[in-house]
Amino acid sequence: MNQQGTIATSAIKDIVGVYQPGSAYMVGDGFPVRNLFPSNELDREVSPFLMLDYAGPQHFPPTDHPRGVGEHPHRGFETVTIVYEGVVAHRDSTGSGGVIGPGDVQWMTAASGIVHEEFHEKEFAKKGGTLHAIQLWVNLPKASKMSAPGYQTILNGDIPAIELEGGAGRLRVIAGSFRGRKGPAHTFTPVELYDLQLNKGQHVQLDLPGGQNSSILVLQGRATVNGSREAGEAELIVFKRNGSVVTVEAREDSRILVMSGEPIEEPIARYGPFVMNTKAELIQAVQDYQAGKMGHLS
Repeated sequence: MNQQGTIATSAIKDIVGVYQPGSAYMVGDGFPVRNLFPSNELDREVSPFLMLDYAGPQHFPPTDHPRGVGEHPHRGFETVTIVYEGVVAHRDSTGSGGVIGPGDVQWMTAASGIVHEEFHEKEFAKKGGTLHAIQLWVNLPKASKMSAPGYQTILNGDIPAIELEGGAGRLRVIAGSFRGRKGPAHTFTPVELYDLQLNKGQHVQLDLPGGQNSSILVLQGRATVNGSREAGEAELIVFKRNGSVVTVEAREDSRILVMSGEPIEEPIARYGPFVMNTKAELIQAVQDYQAGKMGHLS
């Protein structure tokens, strides 16, 4: 801030653009998603993030056969699932697993290779209900792509929640830190990930680390950013790397995902569930999975 207490223009992050979902599809038979990237070709602008799927909100009728997606592999990155409504069950080839419900987060590090499944939890499926979640893929640097796989269950009660002044809303710190409160997620490179709820007519100033790629997804409601660009449900605002300040004002009661991370300036080679640095590494990943080296579910 300058001597008058206002924010210097140079500190405000410029906006690249506002993006709507570039595609929509069903993952398995249980996760209807709208994709924000990579369908909008924003690789460089959102690195280290690779993919963002917005699932639901959608109501599912009761069933005795839980919907979801069966056994499949990953290598070279991490998957982050945040549940807002509904209950999701997970199992993987490391023997890890668990159930996450509203407010919970699953942070899975595929790294050298993992096989997993994700389904609606059995009791949730039997009763039926609304599923509302996001899945974010976070790249790993070359030096960590072949490290051991891992799994973090981050429960709602373990996530610091900061009440914003003046009854403006609340912000949960999943990764990184906000106003001295540190999120529980372990990350391989610097990442800020916040779950922001902002009441109509209220605003909050976010001070994000300089030089990072930052973006916000409006999950519900409508918000104006830096007093200039507005976004509604399932719209993504992407920022340039300059500056550090992002001001968000809610036009309606809003829920917003805030993402910021240090770019990974390395080549990206993708093939389905594998993200490596070269085509040869992708071929090796396919061969390793086919040979059972990433394990299987019992």
